[in-house]
Amino acid sequence: MKKILAKIDKPLLIIMILLSSIGLLMVFSSSSVAAILRYNKPTIYFFVKQLIFFIIAFIGGFIILHIPTKYYKKLSWLYIGGVITALILLLGYGKITNHTQSWFYIPVVGLSVQPSEFAKSAIIVFMAIFYNSLIKNKIKNLYLYFIPVSIALFMGVLIAMQPDFGSALILLAISFCIFISVPMIKSNLPKILTILGIGAVVVGVLVLYSGSSILNSDQMSRFNFRNPCQRYTDETGYQVCNGFIAINNGGLFGVGIGKSTQKFLYLPESHTDFIFAILVEELGLITGIFVLCLYAIMLMRILIIAKNTKNLRNSILAYGTFWLFTFHIIVNLSGMLALLPLTGVPLPLMSYGGSSTLNFVLMLFVVERIAYENETE
Repeated sequence: MKKILAKIDKPLLIIMILLSSIGLLMVFSSSSVAAILRYNKPTIYFFVKQLIFFIIAFIGGFIILHIPTKYYKKLSWLYIGGVITALILLLGYGKITNHTQSWFYIPVVGLSVQPSEFAKSAIIVFMAIFYNSLIKNKIKNLYLYFIPVSIALFMGVLIAMQPDFGSALILLAISFCIFISVPMIKSNLPKILTILGIGAVVVGVLVLYSGSSILNSDQMSRFNFRNPCQRYTDETGYQVCNGFIAINNGGLFGVGIGKSTQKFLYLPESHTDFIFAILVEELGLITGIFVLCLYAIMLMRILIIAKNTKNLRNSILAYGTFWLFTFHIIVNLSGMLALLPLTGVPLPLMSYGGSSTLNFVLMLFVVERIAYENETE
């Protein structure tokens, strides 16, 4: 273990621990009131659960450090097959929360699992193994390169049917960024874009003439996201405007840890979607900027590891993880700031959530394993 720890990317590990610690602190502070008033639970209820998720994730992460990425080939089809099966079963047997059927409830342990979070890592691992095999075997058939994208599209549709459009769009965005980065695709990019464009037009025409609407009225209302404080009494403006109030209350140095007023049910999702707003309210804008700098350094370290990889498999695994974190950070913060519609996407390592926490931490440890292989192979 000492040999592996000596060769992994230590700045990335330190940032992971820092962000996880800050996240735990903010989950405890932001959820304490809601735990009592909204869920009739002890004040530490969500904190304890999140702490358990992090402990499991880090134990799993240290196991991942010992598994060479070449062995992922044996697991990629099983992993993505299991996730697709779970997404299909979810439509019939999933637990409905906030009008979304995205979770399986496990009564024995009292926890819920969200397959859409693991779908993002599953497609990254699958695309890494699949494209590495095609390139290694010098496969020139361009249409074979569309297989992972087709699988990603199918998974995206299943996730959108829950409906969870935020996760569906992030999964498709990750898949597209990986797809166009593959050497074979780069060399045929004009042809590829033409095929994708024709496909998009065909799908658009079919939807228009089917007489059906992809989004219902509640989902369409989310596109009314600008100037939320002018719609304070409406559902489309209430949460985001209270997020603005939290940020304004915090100023440069914050009102003090545990002293947020907006977490008193003004922000119903204070420990999930709007945890960054509570962080700024209690610890100030300076702390908020510090957290954003940690994210920026973390993404930079992942990119450095990706550029130093020895094979396409590890390159895609690292770049895929980079896009996983990048899209989550952008979508969460943009929704909170009314720059994009609010979609319920968690902020990595900060927002409460077992499935997302496990997925984020484990993918970072995959990157750490790649950093180790960069130094030893």
